[in-house]
Amino acid sequence: MAYLVQPGTGRRVYRLAVARRIVDGALAHRPRGTYAKTRTRVLRRAMDPPRRLRIGLGPWLRALPGRLPDPTLTQVLDGLDPAARAAYVLRRIERTPRYAVRDQLVALGVPDPQPALDAAEAADLPDPATVELVPGRPVRRRSPLPLAAAALLTAALLAALVATETGGPTGSAAERGVRVTAAAPDDWRRGDRKLDAWPARGDLVHDQAVVDRALAAWRPSGRPQLLYAGRLDGVPTVLLRDGDRVARFAGTNARPSVRPISAAEPNSPFALGRGRYLVAPWTTQVRTARGTAVPVQGGVAGPVHAAAGCGAVLELRSSDRADAVADLSDGARPTPVTYRSGGGAPEVGPAGLRQWERLACGAGREPGREITTAEAWRFWTGALPDRGDRAAEWVCARYRYASGGSTARATLLENGRRHATGDCGDRSDAALSGTWWRSPARRWFYLAAASPGKEPRARGPLVGVRFERGLLRATGPRPRRRPHEKVVLSYAR
Repeated sequence: MAYLVQPGTGRRVYRLAVARRIVDGALAHRPRGTYAKTRTRVLRRAMDPPRRLRIGLGPWLRALPGRLPDPTLTQVLDGLDPAARAAYVLRRIERTPRYAVRDQLVALGVPDPQPALDAAEAADLPDPATVELVPGRPVRRRSPLPLAAAALLTAALLAALVATETGGPTGSAAERGVRVTAAAPDDWRRGDRKLDAWPARGDLVHDQAVVDRALAAWRPSGRPQLLYAGRLDGVPTVLLRDGDRVARFAGTNARPSVRPISAAEPNSPFALGRGRYLVAPWTTQVRTARGTAVPVQGGVAGPVHAAAGCGAVLELRSSDRADAVADLSDGARPTPVTYRSGGGAPEVGPAGLRQWERLACGAGREPGREITTAEAWRFWTGALPDRGDRAAEWVCARYRYASGGSTARATLLENGRRHATGDCGDRSDAALSGTWWRSPARRWFYLAAASPGKEPRARGPLVGVRFERGLLRATGPRPRRRPHEKVVLSYAR
């Protein structure tokens, strides 16, 4: 409950660690046999977590499970206010009756609980069972004095180590014999379009002190290539490439952000931060998914503003090609994306760009895993029942990761909304997905679709199963209530 009720800001690891800290604190103050009071304390702190809970969070971060929960549910919950999130977890996780939820919200200080309760029940949210949290023992607190002393000692040792390895705080990169390389401004015109041919750009390229500071904070294995050195909103920013790694420095004393890259993809831009992207020297035009031109100056495109929790989707044009990229992970570069509406070849066009704009909100994101390529295809389109969208689409997207492996996830798109519907298979001719969906008339339907030529089959708490125009539809025993029993989905070959 503490994890789901918290505001959706920051990274999931901190959100989960703060949730465990909230629960640990509540349990430490719990008199025996007062679960309701403990729950109230947890919910109150999770609805508006004090900033001090992030100070000294290390023990809770180290106690986290190896696998973080899927972000789909929390991304949708972020659209609700804190009281509605609390009402949701009470109704769906605690199975608390409406009157008891109303009383709990009043105890939490919500002046008018009815709108929050209505919003929680009306929201089209995934099953909370998809959020798998591994319980653990409470983190044992220690006296802060030994920790503070250890921190000071560690800082002193690190300072000595840095001084030894870098020649002291003022030792320059030149003193260590490290030099950067830079391609000539027109190298890319005379040879192959490779990353090696990207010239150095930015108004600080010739500021040796700025470049030296970046080199002093990073020890590349070879002679790094300078890609960018300039000011972004007044902040000195440096981008260095060393083979299949790239390091970005922002600020005068910032630690580098080092990410792996693929040198085989020379057309994708680099993320500089603050909504800016360093584009290839041969890129002549940058547009958003909606066709709005993005200003490009000195090789830097932006700023590009994307909706909260969503990645920017851009079309890049040069004299002989067009590419589409989307910010789908925390990698150094946006991911090349393609889309196909039917059985044809992957393409880049206005329709595909708009689809990726809808898909790029949280889809495929896994902490620490960079997405190298992504491909989406539509496997069903048509009308939804009970006065639903007349031109809804079901899309499967396959994400390939730099660390190996891939995932394929389905999304039902209708009336400007998106519904994450789980795995869909990684073959365009064998997609399959199903979900519970609430109609505009407030009735629950189970919907399923598969690739053309295949008929989905479903077993579970379903009534009136019908298959028409490629869509399986059914209701539960009580159409105005969503069943929570498992539905087993397959298709007829």
